[in-house]
Amino acid sequence: MIVAESAYLAVTAALLAAALVKLRDVPGFARSVAGYQVLPDSLAGPAAVGVLVAELAAGGLLLAPGGRRWGAVVAAVLFAAFLAAMASVMRRRMSVDCGCFGGRDLVGAGTLLRTGLLLVLAVTAAVTGPVAFAPVQLPVAAVLLGLAFLPARLLRAERATYGPRPGTRFALNGGPEPAGDRTMYALVSPECGLCKAMLPEFAAAAGRLEVALVSAVEGYDGAGLPVVVDPEVFDRNDIPWPPYVVVTDRTGTVLSAGGAADPAQLEQVLSLAEAVAPRDGR
Repeated sequence: MIVAESAYLAVTAALLAAALVKLRDVPGFARSVAGYQVLPDSLAGPAAVGVLVAELAAGGLLLAPGGRRWGAVVAAVLFAAFLAAMASVMRRRMSVDCGCFGGRDLVGAGTLLRTGLLLVLAVTAAVTGPVAFAPVQLPVAAVLLGLAFLPARLLRAERATYGPRPGTRFALNGGPEPAGDRTMYALVSPECGLCKAMLPEFAAAAGRLEVALVSAVEGYDGAGLPVVVDPEVFDRNDIPWPPYVVVTDRTGTVLSAGGAADPAQLEQVLSLAEAVAPRDGR
């Protein structure tokens, strides 16, 4: 019984920790919400604020014995919604930041299991209802929370399984002949709001290396950047979803690759490429 009676503390800690991280960067969390591409871009901001308010409210209710069951129900609904969104991302093989606890974890088996375990704890807290606090609940809750977060840590290596790996060839049909030592291919889509938001960043990178946009469909407006159309580029290179960046040398060998949903991710990919092949004077 002590395990069930401690579940509410573990859920409270998870919710409040997640909410406090989001409070420090609400726009960043909104970008993560938009990255799931399950809502129109215009609703990403309101949805992010709604999630933040719900997490704080559920955490507060869980701490009050009289509202504990309602707080657990709200938490369970939140975790169930997160699970559905993550399952949708994995089904579409998208590369999306989880946006869960402020880290750079991509949605994957680890984050799915973590959220599922938190859902189990929330349901347990709802079924158990209000119980008197006992000091022994604190270490038990800490163990439960540690077990819930363990899958995301153990399976973190899965983040590198999608997309072309350094040293392999980037398979692109119809691309321009590379003119410099390094070329950055930004894979985009007309329906991708994050791609449109990142266009200025892709254009700015042209001061550091050759840049070309790659789209699977015709008609993409590259805002002055060259656009290569290759309908099979995502499947051929096992790339999950745009925006995604691949940097190659002049032979087409991949130097670095990764999701580029925000400037920090883009800079990480570019820096890795520069570490392998220094700038050629451009």
